[in-house]
Order: sequence, then C-alpha cells, then structure tokens
Amino acid sequence: MIVSLVVFVVIVVLSVPSAIVLIPLSILTGNVEALYWMGCFIVRVGFFVAGIRLRIAGRENVPANTACIFMANHVSNLDPPALMSHMPGRTSVFIKRSLMKLPILGICFRLGEFIPVSRDGSVTGAQDSVAAARRVLDRGTHITTFVEGTRSPDGRLLPFKKGPFYLAMQTGAPCIPVSIYGTESLMAKGSQRIRPGVAHIVFHPPVLPADFATREELSEAVRGAIASGLPEWMRG
Repeated sequence: MIVSLVVFVVIVVLSVPSAIVLIPLSILTGNVEALYWMGCFIVRVGFFVAGIRLRIAGRENVPANTACIFMANHVSNLDPPALMSHMPGRTSVFIKRSLMKLPILGICFRLGEFIPVSRDGSVTGAQDSVAAARRVLDRGTHITTFVEGTRSPDGRLLPFKKGPFYLAMQTGAPCIPVSIYGTESLMAKGSQRIRPGVAHIVFHPPVLPADFATREELSEAVRGAIASGLPEWMRG
C-alpha cells in the first residue's frame, strides 16, 4: 500500500496547482487541450512513480485526422488512465450522469466533452447519449469505450455490450480494437494496491462499420481483433 499512497500524494501535488491555473483558463478560452494533456502528463508521472512500464504497440494503425471509437477490454482500474494517456489525440469517454455533478471534477468532465450515460435503461437516455457521442465525433474527438461494460474478474474476455456497436453503426466511425493486458496483476479488481511491473496496450487496425451488415457481425470482428492481441488464457 505504500506505493499506492506515494502515487496518490504525487498526483495530488501535481494536480492541485494545475487545476487552479488550467481549469479557469479552459473556461475562459473554451479550449480544454492544455488541461487534458496536463492530465495525461500527470498520469504518466504517476505510472513512473509506481514503477509501471507501459509497452505500447500499433499506434501507427490509428488513422490520422480521423475521429475513431476505441474499443478495449477491461481488466483493471489502471486501464482507463493507461490507455487515455497514450492515445494519439484527445478522447472522450462515457461516464455515469451522476459524476457530472461532482464539484471540480464535474467541470473537468464537461470541459472534456465526456458523455453522460443514464443507468435507467430508458430509450430516451440511450438516444441522448448517442446524440452527444455523435456531436463529439463530428468535432474530431475520439471516443473510448470498454466494450465488456465492466472489469473482468479474472482477466478473461466477457461478453460485449451492444451499445458501442450501435453507436458505431449509427455514426460509421472507424472502430479501433485495443488489447490491454498485464494491468490485471498490477492492480487487481477489488484492490487499491498498485504493484510495479509491465503492462501492454496494443492498437489494432481499424474495423469499419460499413463493411458489416449487422452490429453483431461488427462485434464479432472487434472481439476477434482484441482477442488476437491477448495472451491465450485471456481470450475467453
């Protein structure tokens, strides 16, 4: 737990002055780039302090100047910060609508164009989320989603949720499958303890929704790509 505590302290020490300066600046200018990339820098420092080395492969597979939907597996709370801080370009993510009401963080989420999602399962809520996601993509910002919908308890791929593939079919945005492994042993599900070690992120070539007749076929193609970059025991 000492490593986790040191990482927390380092992140707080770097985040507080950055937030004091960059949040008002982002509000005044309407430009969140400096705040976003400072956040990514702080995350990288946190990983360095924790002794976590990230091996990144396939970034050249991401098309330049194109807003994409990144679809990744999910095995640890380390996955979102690890992936978002090493992506080519800025990304939005789906978050619970209630988080948008948090003080300070809620402001950052809105500035970053994060997409609120209602957990009530209503058709209206789903349509609102898709419409918001379309606007984000139209502005040239990526969207990142963890297609299993939750962290895998044992590292093996879970069934995929339908929502990300509905969004992909509706927008036609290229889907970038992403394989993440190694983080499951560095911060296990249900644990706050961070361990040093090596984690891997693999970006696969785009999967184009226009090439598939149904979202089920698209889902299978993305699943095959993600599985191909994982150790065999994780493929489900």
